[in-house]
Amino acid sequence: MKKGDILTGNVKQVDFPGKGIVETDEGTCVVKNVLPGQKITFAVQKKRNGRAEGRLLQVDEKSPLERESPCPHFGDCGGCMYLSLPYETQLAIKEAQVKKLLDSVLDRQQEEWQFEGIKASPSEFFYRNKMEFSFGDEYKDGPLSLGMHKRGSFYDIVTVRDCQIVDEDYRQILNFTRDYFEGCSFYHRLRHEGYLRHLLIRKAVKTGEILIALVTTSQPCAGAGKVNSWKEELLKLELKGRIAGILHIINDSVADVVQSDGTEILYGQDYFYEELLGLKFKISVFSFFQTNTSGAEVLYETAREYIGDLDATGEAKAGVSEPSENTDSGKVVFDLYSGTGTIAQLMAPAAKKVIGVEIVKEAVDAARKNAELNQLHNCEFIAGDVLKVLDEIEEKPDFIILDPPRDGIHPKALKKIIGYGVERLVYISCKPTSLVRDLEVFLENGYIVVRAVAADQFPWTAGIEIVCLLRNLKSKPI
Repeated sequence: MKKGDILTGNVKQVDFPGKGIVETDEGTCVVKNVLPGQKITFAVQKKRNGRAEGRLLQVDEKSPLERESPCPHFGDCGGCMYLSLPYETQLAIKEAQVKKLLDSVLDRQQEEWQFEGIKASPSEFFYRNKMEFSFGDEYKDGPLSLGMHKRGSFYDIVTVRDCQIVDEDYRQILNFTRDYFEGCSFYHRLRHEGYLRHLLIRKAVKTGEILIALVTTSQPCAGAGKVNSWKEELLKLELKGRIAGILHIINDSVADVVQSDGTEILYGQDYFYEELLGLKFKISVFSFFQTNTSGAEVLYETAREYIGDLDATGEAKAGVSEPSENTDSGKVVFDLYSGTGTIAQLMAPAAKKVIGVEIVKEAVDAARKNAELNQLHNCEFIAGDVLKVLDEIEEKPDFIILDPPRDGIHPKALKKIIGYGVERLVYISCKPTSLVRDLEVFLENGYIVVRAVAADQFPWTAGIEIVCLLRNLKSKPI
């Protein structure tokens, strides 16, 4: 097998994050965007240190696991990976991926640990509460499109009129907006010219409130004169939810990111309210909030259960659904990488004090307002890098909750976290490969994994969350 070869092979399995292991007569190659059991033709792109990577050219034979996709855009749109599989099959694939990664580290752990499989999302379809759609064209010099990046392409955009991971309100807003701005220029990522960039939609599952933001450049364009009339026509749409705000965001950054150089409120307000496990949250257009509301409730209930999982002897207790007042009352909890403070507020009723640390100042401001909204007065939120802030906090934690970004924890911050020597901590990860890297360090410093479970926050995509309970063998049980 060498670079440039065109080969045919069978997909043996798919490892996280969507890496198909393809077996051929010439050897094994990693190919993305494939499913277990498919027979494919691919081109070898890399061959280094005995490891080959390839690009999918075509699927010669479907997997026996596949069914007809419920979404007409599947295969063209790069958003979903497993949509042609039954949901139970997708869950089994993700469960196996997580178990394989955890085993690669925990096979060296002498103490037994419990893998609790995968928890399904309460909603398989229409679960997204936030979408960032891009303007572009599906092929060079083609008509205006608005939707998701084409599979395997950085530039081409597929108009996802019938996307199945959002509800009908999203589809109505997307289709109306694309048609309304027909003929207007979109921002070309290479030339840095054009007007239309993104359409951002957020909708609260519990309250039904909708926030809509049109993101454009400040460059002159005929479309600029249509923004106010676009707003007026949007308000006439017959939606199931209620529009809380419509915004016009100016973004002149050359990077392909959604950010604001200036925001105008065209209608209503720049925030809405959502509810999660009995708590109320004020969410702005850029606030971090889990994109699957019902799935987030499963995730956070699991984390809360894990925190209340050990009794004073350090032995596992069964059937604990929330932190015990006898166990956790009077304890200080650190919620590191706290975002808008969701986990901190869920833990607050069972703790003496919860301290959240988050580097994004806007998220910290939102966390403080949300804690006040929920009348939780034992939460403190600090804006700053965990690596630096830990040196400034006088309190010492009894428990630590970790929910870092995708790349995991900075090695120096991880050393400080371990240095507290807390008896147990919970690690929530949205990238299993980063988690297992950090677990290596925990194990080297006297921690063991007690329990772990996957949670499917992102059905049909390659994404997966993991909740992990760790215990410190060196510390005295609290």
